[in-house]
Amino acid sequence: MDVTPDPPRVLYSFPHTLGRAGIAETALQQVRGLARAGVPVVLFCTSAIGVELPPGVELHETLVLAGRRIPHRALGVQRAYDLHDRRVSAWLRRHPDAVDVVHAWPRGCLRTLATAAGLGIAALRESPNAHTTSTVRASAAASADAGIPLPADHSHAASAAVLDQEDREYRAATAVLVPSDYARREFVAQGFPADRLLQHRYGCDLQRFPARGPFGPHPFRAVFIGRGDPTKGLHVALEAWVRAAIPDGELLIAGRIQPDYEAALLPLLEEPGVRRLGFVDDVPALLGTADVLLLPSWTEGSALVILEAQASGCVPLVSDAGGALGTPGEDYLRHTVGDADALADQLRSLATDPVRLARLSAHLTAGRTALGWDAAATALIGCYREALLMRAAEGVERAR
Repeated sequence: MDVTPDPPRVLYSFPHTLGRAGIAETALQQVRGLARAGVPVVLFCTSAIGVELPPGVELHETLVLAGRRIPHRALGVQRAYDLHDRRVSAWLRRHPDAVDVVHAWPRGCLRTLATAAGLGIAALRESPNAHTTSTVRASAAASADAGIPLPADHSHAASAAVLDQEDREYRAATAVLVPSDYARREFVAQGFPADRLLQHRYGCDLQRFPARGPFGPHPFRAVFIGRGDPTKGLHVALEAWVRAAIPDGELLIAGRIQPDYEAALLPLLEEPGVRRLGFVDDVPALLGTADVLLLPSWTEGSALVILEAQASGCVPLVSDAGGALGTPGEDYLRHTVGDADALADQLRSLATDPVRLARLSAHLTAGRTALGWDAAATALIGCYREALLMRAAEGVERAR
């Protein structure tokens, strides 16, 4: 058997519903990009009702009965993940010669990863965030900086059970997929072997986020887009905005804000030029008329909104934990986590230097093709080939 078949056949396991925002969008775009690149994909997800999939994708839905989606909560969320995992693992045991690589997402993959290992199949575990221990620590630090407690039900709240499961998933995989330099660094800092990390990247829907067209004179406009909680650093964005003191400038906040966080931020939210938009459907239009994106996150794997801003010609001003792609100073401006003064300086600099702002925006627009999901699929396929070589080397070592 060829160690690196071209293209590799992929079993893609996603224990959630496709067709939603967030990681479901990432997974869907990965599958579509792989199919466009000619990769045969066997896709397992809990539901893909109403989702358009390209030819070359064989779909299996693990939480659909009589054409209707069964909500995770109806079974219990972790039990739903476990059911998905059992069904994927059972299929893999029955069809060991049908795939070359397993690509699995967190929380519903441990049995599948173990089955793949037993069959000698390369198996990758996606990590959309940095190492879980790092993410939990950073989220706690963000909440402490904002002066409010991290909600117990927050996705990044400390949980011994979650930390244990994720650690077992990391160890069960041939390698862990990380989407940015930041995510890689955090895994290594936690003692995870660097040679078991494969770095790929995420992408942007270039049709949904078109190149910037001309628009008339307007006040300097910054946008914050995302979940309004301390981990995303909204309080840092607001502090920087106030310190930058940009005459007639606008800071538009798109996304729902955690209620106690909003109460704590109220004086800053009522500063001149700050507007809360709530949930926004048309994010492309918002980015298409904004000068800069503010995302001073405490931790990210690789925030899709940064790529979407870049493709739209909107200059990202992001923390060094944002997982941004490209070259600092050219593709984005970077500040240290929590440094509102540095972010304020960047805001003030771009607001008072329209020539530099236009140059940065034009640079982003000129390079937008490289930001798409097709480019991301190419990087992912490269990781699959590396994983196949890793698994083959392990087999040789065991045979000695």
